[in-house]
Amino acid sequence: MANIKEIKEPINDHLLAFEKKFEKAMKTRVALLDYITRYIIRRKGKQMRPMFVFFSAGITGQITESTYRAASMIELLHTATLIHDDVVDDSNIRRGYFTINALWKNKIAVLVGDFLLSKGLLLALDHNEFELLKIVSVATREMSEGELLQIEKAHKLDIEEGVYFEIIRKKTASLIASCCAAGAHSAGADEETIKKMYQIGEHIGMAFQIKDDLFDYQKNKEVGKPNGIDIKEQKMTLPLIYLLNNSSFLEKRKVINIVKRHNLNTEKVDRVIEQVNKSQGIEYATRKMYEYRDKAFELLLDFPESPMRKGFEQLVIYTTERNK
Repeated sequence: MANIKEIKEPINDHLLAFEKKFEKAMKTRVALLDYITRYIIRRKGKQMRPMFVFFSAGITGQITESTYRAASMIELLHTATLIHDDVVDDSNIRRGYFTINALWKNKIAVLVGDFLLSKGLLLALDHNEFELLKIVSVATREMSEGELLQIEKAHKLDIEEGVYFEIIRKKTASLIASCCAAGAHSAGADEETIKKMYQIGEHIGMAFQIKDDLFDYQKNKEVGKPNGIDIKEQKMTLPLIYLLNNSSFLEKRKVINIVKRHNLNTEKVDRVIEQVNKSQGIEYATRKMYEYRDKAFELLLDFPESPMRKGFEQLVIYTTERNK
């Protein structure tokens, strides 16, 4: 598997130019806000979402100024949602750094997230990018609905597999789908191609989220045992749903009782993780992840071979083979 640096090679110059444009898009005259946005820029992640935007533009046409705006809008939305998520989840650490709410409290964190969302909207309106604005706005709606659907179903802790897939389609896959659609639109692709790129992104996003779910049941290098974070937060993931669907009524009630009432008891959470592993839940979720990945690959074959398509395919592989 290629590493991120190798995958970036065909679009590296574009990403470097994007970083400068993105930093400019974050500028503000309010000193505190400017200080916080510079802190955000310094702790940037792998830039996977801008990479999907640029690769999508590259395989459907040419990378243009509109592509940079699309990548900036997506990254502004993504960053805003992460900041708001940290407030909702009361998280203090992200990517090895203190979160905005940990350093500046919830009120400022929420306002910073709102500021970033407004910058994304204005970036589109200032350049008459109404179709891009529509694509990104749909992602915002879907992500919000997905999070609320997850909260709505959390109290039951007995959701069907179909509901789980609907939740992750909305809260995770919709943003990656929008990356691909926005990239294609920025390159001047026709409506049919944009829809196809959206489908590709949606399949990738589904695989991406299932991979994230699997991390909860893998060994943590620092502590030498699985994390169990999702169980502690009472989130129903695919391996756990598989266990419940393949357990006796009594065993099912026991597991649900642990997740509902003893989710902070490390010993009992470890017991659930052990049951998930014994039930073949990990293997089942892994198969589903690869099914979604393969659907994306199948649609990508409709595009001619090129360094851009190869880079895109390597990025898709990375989403399912990454270690974190």
